[in-house]
Amino acid sequence: MADLTQPNRGPARLRELLAGDRLVVAPGAYDALSARLVEQAGFDAVYLTGYGATASLLGRPDVGLLSMTEMADQCRRFVQAVAVPVIADADNGYGGPLNVVRTVREYAAAGVAALHVEDQVVPKKCGHMEGKRVVPMAEMVEKVHAMVEARGDHDVVLIARSDARAPEGLDRALDRVGAYRDAGADVIFIDALRDEAEAVAFGEAFPGVPKVINYVEGGKTPFPDVERMGELGFRLMFSSLTALLAATGAIRDRLAALRDATAPQPAPPLAFDEFNEIVGLADAQALEARVAAAG
Repeated sequence: MADLTQPNRGPARLRELLAGDRLVVAPGAYDALSARLVEQAGFDAVYLTGYGATASLLGRPDVGLLSMTEMADQCRRFVQAVAVPVIADADNGYGGPLNVVRTVREYAAAGVAALHVEDQVVPKKCGHMEGKRVVPMAEMVEKVHAMVEARGDHDVVLIARSDARAPEGLDRALDRVGAYRDAGADVIFIDALRDEAEAVAFGEAFPGVPKVINYVEGGKTPFPDVERMGELGFRLMFSSLTALLAATGAIRDRLAALRDATAPQPAPPLAFDEFNEIVGLADAQALEARVAAAG
């Protein structure tokens, strides 16, 4: 768990994981509390989902409403809340190449281990929605060059994502991520693959190149064979909306029970003391006591 006195060493740790031979599952979190729950569940990394951030901060869908600065602020909250690497959604970089430069620098300064930029037009949509459109490949290649330029000596991992599967087909999406890899991306990512056969084709097209697969309940991509994906060089799997959907459903059901004042109220799924343990009350109290003793 995160130590309030120690910095998050995310980039270095994530590079160690990417150099391994297995698929690392990074569940999506939508706020600092859900990020802590991901870490406490034993996962090696946490994914800051753009849809989750938009829903939690604005109560709205993922249709390009959040600004870069709002997302960078969310990155800082995550990094301060957990010790595991934070991988963050950076949408389409929030503009052209110069905007991408600023985005990478702001995210890196926030302490993320990695960020991904996609090739959708402005405004973008969730990758598992219909009606996506993508920019010309050459335009996205410029953005990848901008990502590399902005990183400088920082070791943040750069992930280039293509959303071209739906509007242009799998072959064109493969061409695109190959060009993004050549432009300097560390990891490549085709979102919304339709089935395992497409994931296999992606894996076989880029042996030895770290890749991402994204699972969304009810979305385009079915739950993959984790072992097989690891063999094909996939090193990260996002389960983007698992926590968001679980929390939303549970809150809605509990509030419905509370609204029906005639019904017996169910026992809370979590005791107050357990919640205090999850958010690290004992650690905060111990730190407070050490500071007071030193004074």
